[in-house]
Amino acid sequence: MTEINYFTPEGLQKLKDELHQMTTVERPGISRQIAEARDKGDLSENAEYNAAKEAQSMLELRISKLQDTVSSARLIDESKLDNSKVLIFSTVKLKNLKNGALVCYTLVPENEANVKECKISVNSPIAKGILGKIIGEKVEIAIPAGTISFEILEISRENC
Repeated sequence: MTEINYFTPEGLQKLKDELHQMTTVERPGISRQIAEARDKGDLSENAEYNAAKEAQSMLELRISKLQDTVSSARLIDESKLDNSKVLIFSTVKLKNLKNGALVCYTLVPENEANVKECKISVNSPIAKGILGKIIGEKVEIAIPAGTISFEILEISRENC
């Protein structure tokens, strides 16, 4: 059974663009490489041919996975999400209760996570620890380095 994947419209479009690039540009390019290598003679000792065939199989695998992901994609209407508690696509401002540091994260599907943009996966330990919580609530979250305590200061739909 195919797993349902949730996306923002931008995230889904990015995947569709990547799939289009692979099928219209990269696939024909690899086919040309295979044809050129085949024209060079004996295929049993042709490293160029073997490399092109390997690249083709890797590309076809990636295309297949992307097609499955796109076909099982569901868009989330952020306007219908509750802002009173932490949900997927919530932007949450947290205060570290140990050192007073403030952090801000947007909870996104795993395939859209990007720590540089402060977008963390809903499957990450911090996200799991704050999902469903409300402003003012204090949480203790087990992370690989130990336990960390946060207070939820703000929940919004704006990016950090």
